[in-house]
Amino acid sequence: MYRIVHKRALNPTVVMMDIEAPLVARKAQAGQFIILRVDEDGERIPLTVAGVNADEGTVKIIFQLVGATTDALGRKSEGDSIQDFVGPLGRPTETEGLHKVCVVGGGVGCAIALPVAQKLHDLGCEVHTVIGFRSKDLLILEDEFRACSDRLTIMTDDGSYGRQGVITVPLKEAIEAGEAYDEVIAIGPLIMMKFVAATTKPYGIKTVVSMNPIMIDGTGMCGGCRLTVGGKTRFACVDGPEFDGHEVDFDGAMTRGGMYRDFERHAREAGCNLLKQEAN
Repeated sequence: MYRIVHKRALNPTVVMMDIEAPLVARKAQAGQFIILRVDEDGERIPLTVAGVNADEGTVKIIFQLVGATTDALGRKSEGDSIQDFVGPLGRPTETEGLHKVCVVGGGVGCAIALPVAQKLHDLGCEVHTVIGFRSKDLLILEDEFRACSDRLTIMTDDGSYGRQGVITVPLKEAIEAGEAYDEVIAIGPLIMMKFVAATTKPYGIKTVVSMNPIMIDGTGMCGGCRLTVGGKTRFACVDGPEFDGHEVDFDGAMTRGGMYRDFERHAREAGCNLLKQEAN
């Protein structure tokens, strides 16, 4: 069992937890992920490592309350434990040789982008960051990004904070203004990463995206996380989760990602109904 050492709500739908998992904390790096089960009857879900404290033996996770499992995890309190916490899995972010990078994060994907930006900053890289949210109420991790970014741009769909518009706008402006990025790293919804890759491709700027498809075992055996990259089948759990954004078949990934949407909605509704019955 893995104890929840700290819990904090970042906004109404996003929760941050520090989990006591010293063996994972000792080896986890930016870009890698873990797979957890809330209880012995629960499903396995992947969550990207949002930070580690090797001295305290804790691993930070940040998740959005979107389904039955994340709802169950979100109901846990400090001092409670979760059943399984396996990792680190996947390949770490490749940072060697990078001197100037633009990190682009969308929504809860910013939780994954943050440790990448922090690692680049610690290595002496010039980091420009663009993060986007639907509204100010959903903004997360602003102070943390400011601390590790040489330039930070915040975008909101409704203009309630920062600049109004989509994150590809300031990215394109920076490129056309002469910013010579060694790499752009985009992490967020599939549609966002697709358009970031489309924005950078005409300029020949290498663009890395972090894929988070359906995943079961995390070792490449089940095939649930398969993607088409450069016309070939790849597995996010062992070949990724980061891939060349100019080679990813985003349309195929979005189709596969929606396969179980109705099932997940029914599972969440069932869980909510059970809670209502217990409350009565």
